[in-house]
Amino acid sequence: MGLAVPGLTLPDELLGAVREGGFDPHTGLTGREMRHKDRGSRLALRATEPALRDAGLYGEDGFGGDGDGTAVLVSSNFGILDSVCEFADVIARDTVTGLSPLGLPRTSSNVTAGAVAMRHGLRGPNITLCNGPTSGLDAVYWARGAIAAGRAEAAVVVGVEPSGDAVTKLLGAPVFDGAVALVLESRTGAEARGARPRATVGGYARASGRAAAVAAVTAGRPAGTVGLWLTEGAADGAVTAPLDEGPAAGAAPFDLQSRLGLCAGALGVLQCAAAVAHFDGGRGGAVLATAGRAGDDAVAALLLTGARGRP
Repeated sequence: MGLAVPGLTLPDELLGAVREGGFDPHTGLTGREMRHKDRGSRLALRATEPALRDAGLYGEDGFGGDGDGTAVLVSSNFGILDSVCEFADVIARDTVTGLSPLGLPRTSSNVTAGAVAMRHGLRGPNITLCNGPTSGLDAVYWARGAIAAGRAEAAVVVGVEPSGDAVTKLLGAPVFDGAVALVLESRTGAEARGARPRATVGGYARASGRAAAVAAVTAGRPAGTVGLWLTEGAADGAVTAPLDEGPAAGAAPFDLQSRLGLCAGALGVLQCAAAVAHFDGGRGGAVLATAGRAGDDAVAALLLTGARGRP
């Protein structure tokens, strides 16, 4: 996995103390390869390269994997909002003659996934999800499904939410302004190339409520097998009550948004990165990630285990 989150460098900082010298968007989003790109795409590109390096798929000559067999899935609910509003303002002021053809691609909802794919020569399925708070976990599940169905050998999953004036005006507060990238592949594929997996994706469920989604992904597991529960806090900022039954009973809730701000479509992918930190730290138990809360159209749940664990 790879991060492009302001002030952070490594995934353990998602759960604990922050080191000095973390990612700085003012200096980290510049360079020739960033020209004519929207902020969301630039953030995604900065997160993707370290993720590919971490997976052993990027070297001095660039991407070294199977480009035809690598998918890109991006989760972002507000990624192009500022670009669309900017172009709408130009049309209102100057008509279409004021538009720049170099900037028009920034108004496509799939522009970030396309930028990642073109930068690294990834020619597998290319998908953007933007369906609310469950979007990040949904993207991980869709990537897993593409690999299981033989549509791809590997997948790059990016969660990104860029901050901007239009997003801030819409939400009443800025989003967290960052990106996180994961590389998924089958167990056999990882073993064949001698890769060092960081975590294993287990069950996934999407339901009308949190209890039903959690029950679906933890069914058949002994009580107390979940060591960390990554979730969303209540809408009023109150701490979510611990789960009191089933395999996740007693697992303390942890809301990344209390540290990072509103993560929106990037939340689920960030939760998977935090799970990596949990496992890297030698902590026991599986990690349960849930996104969505009362009043949303659905709640998604995803279970992750250590790299040697079986889903």
